[in-house]
Parts: sequence; structure tokens; C-alpha cells
Amino acid sequence: MRIAVTGSIATDHLMTFPGRFADQLVADQLHTVSLSFLVDNLDVRRGGVAANICFGMGQLGTHPILVGAAGSDFDEYRAWLDRHGVDTGSVRISEVLHTARFVCTTDADHNQIGSFYTGAMSEARLIELKAVADRVGGLDLVSIGADDPEAMLRHTEECRSRGIPFAADFSQQIARMDGDEIRTLLVGATYLFSNEYEKGLIESKTGWTDEEILARVGHRVTTLGSRGVRIEKAGEPVIEVGCPEEQAKVDPTGVGDAFRAGFLSGLSWGVGLERAAQVGCMLATLVIETLGTQEYTLRRVHFMDRFTKAYGHEAAAEVQKHLP
Repeated sequence: MRIAVTGSIATDHLMTFPGRFADQLVADQLHTVSLSFLVDNLDVRRGGVAANICFGMGQLGTHPILVGAAGSDFDEYRAWLDRHGVDTGSVRISEVLHTARFVCTTDADHNQIGSFYTGAMSEARLIELKAVADRVGGLDLVSIGADDPEAMLRHTEECRSRGIPFAADFSQQIARMDGDEIRTLLVGATYLFSNEYEKGLIESKTGWTDEEILARVGHRVTTLGSRGVRIEKAGEPVIEVGCPEEQAKVDPTGVGDAFRAGFLSGLSWGVGLERAAQVGCMLATLVIETLGTQEYTLRRVHFMDRFTKAYGHEAAAEVQKHLP
């Protein structure tokens, strides 16, 4: 399968606060919060949801097509992605804006407070998917991730008009979208991705029940944190997949992106949904054990040993033949 991944391309500035955010909040003063956290360290990492997903897919050998906008400061980042199996030929380079920035602080309980500067991402709305499809010889699936809102709407409408299957993956942009926008983005999606909290927010903002949403999408894929993932399709049994045992919990940033990378790679290989979800959960586990969203290394033997321990020999035999 030729899978294009649209969404943000960014640099992450990740900080760690040794205390708990909850201890700093005064219940009757939440309407006038003014807080500053003295952090222990700062790590500057490559990030952005589309770039993170593509990096993971590249590690799994599925050659994803990255679609997004970046600044003139993207050269080094582009070289990194190219070297890790990502097709960056459809990235738009802004002549006036810098690549987007994500600034995030994580506390001792792994809660996070983050801010996102869009920068060049605002030009993603100018990208035509037809040009991408023509360049690579057609697209089998477009994953539409958190991006410039106008770009998300445009890519969704173009997928519908051109008959290209698409996955709806709003993630961080749900907070700023209203019900009409969310309804527009999800109707007809082959896959709808969200975490458990976002699932409730989607239902609240659209006014649609879980059953009504399932009637409008192919599959609903809901990540459940340490409990794994649930996959639902109207009229079919629910698929639930647990997570492999963690060796450490270092940083949760990018775990959801890694799951999507593994899941989309499984789809590209042609394995079933359960197996694709298992690959996603295994890759997500590697990311939570690593500081930074693209700092992990996928070592084939190590990956398969842990995958086999978590999901058994039959599952491992089906996945192993696809790994580079």
C-alpha cells in the first residue's frame, strides 16, 4: 500500500518538572491561573505528528509519504527522515515561516502541559493531494492527522471527491474544533483514531453517540493508554489488544504517534486488524521507554523477542516476515 501521512512537522522542546501539576492548582482559583514551573532539563527533539508517524513507519520498512509544510530550517530534519525510509518529496517549504514548534512540560505523574506554534504549518492548506498521488503513482490511504485546520478540511474533502480512502486523526486539534468541523472530518473515514478522552470529546462536540459515529466510519480505533487499544466496527465483534510489558516509563510524548505508525504499517503489509494493532502497541512501548519521539532504534531481533513474549509465536511468525 502507498500510504500518505498528512499533519504537523515540528521541533519538540521537552522539559521535565519534578513535582506534580495537581499540587500547584488551587481549586477556587482555576479561573485565574498564573503558574511558572522550574524544570530540571530541556531536550530539543524532532517531532510533529506526521513526521513521528512516518519515522516509525520508515523504521518498519513501509516507506510512507510525508505530506506537510515546513520552513527553510527543514534541511537537516529532511535528511534525517530520508535516511530513515521516509519519502519527503511532498513536503512544502515556506519562504517566510519557520518550522512549527511544540513546547511541552511533563510532571512526575506523566501529566503534560504543552503549547504549539504553527509557523509554516499554516501553509499546509496549499498542498494538493492529487499532486502527491501523481508523483508517487497513486495513493491507497491518506492518514489525516493534526495539522492546520484548513488543511485538514481540504485534505478530507479532496479524499472524498477523488475516492481516496482516508483515516481521520484529529488528536491535538480537537480542542479548537467545533462540532460541525469534527462531523465534516470524520464522515466516511475508513479509520477514526482517538484516545479514550478524545473519544468522549468527539461525541460531546458532535452530539452523536458512539453507535451513530460507528455508522458513519469504517473502523473506530481507540487507544486506551496502558490498557492497549480497542477497535470497533458496526455489526462486528470488538477487537481488544493489550500492551507489551514496559521495561521503563521514560516519556509518553509520541506514544500515540508510534501506535499509528505500527498500525498503518500492519495495514500496508496486509495483516489483519488485530495483528496491526499488536505491531502498533509494540512500537508504542519502545517509544515510552525513550526520551524523544524519534530517538528509539528498532532492532529486529529485540523487537521480535518482545513481540513474541507479548502476543505469541503465531502472531510473531506473521509479522516477522515483513520486518526489514
